[in-house]
This record gives sequence, C-alpha cells and structure tokens, in this order.
Amino acid sequence: MSNKSATTSATVSTEGPIDHSIELGHGNSPAAWTCVTVMLVGVIVGCVAFLIGESAVILFWIGVAVIAVGLVVGVAMKVAGYGVGGSKLKNNGH
Repeated sequence: MSNKSATTSATVSTEGPIDHSIELGHGNSPAAWTCVTVMLVGVIVGCVAFLIGESAVILFWIGVAVIAVGLVVGVAMKVAGYGVGGSKLKNNGH
C-alpha cells in the first residue's frame, strides 16, 4: 500500500440552493404498499422454489407471475385513485 494521497479533480456543481420543503412523494400510498407486498410474496415464492431445486420449476414461474400481478395491481390501484396524491386519499374537509 502506498502512503501517497489520492488526488482527484472532481467538481460538484449545483445550479442553486436545493429546496427541501418540496414533498417528493416516495410512494407512501395504499397502491405502493399493496404493490410491494404482493411482489415480495412473489419473490419469497421464487426463492423457496430456487432452494428446492429443479423439481420446483413450476413454483418458480408461479412466483414470477405473482410479481407481475403485483405490478398490475399497483398500477390499477394508482389509476383508481389510491396512489400518491390520488383522489381517494385527499382530505375533503369533513
């Protein structure tokens, strides 16, 4: 190992101050949670099938299908108004 310090000429440029008051909407909604939960179940099924071995090829593909279903369910719930900023989640003042 060398005792020499590494020299780099990397520069970071920003166009202006970053506004941290803007809500980013990181997917904290029923649609996102449902999508992730269903997809997680699919991943678990696929991992169990992988551990079992060649005799569980169909179980692996069932896990892949469950992952795809989770994605479809998440998008459908977002379209139905359960996504971030969706119409079903807004406070109507009651």
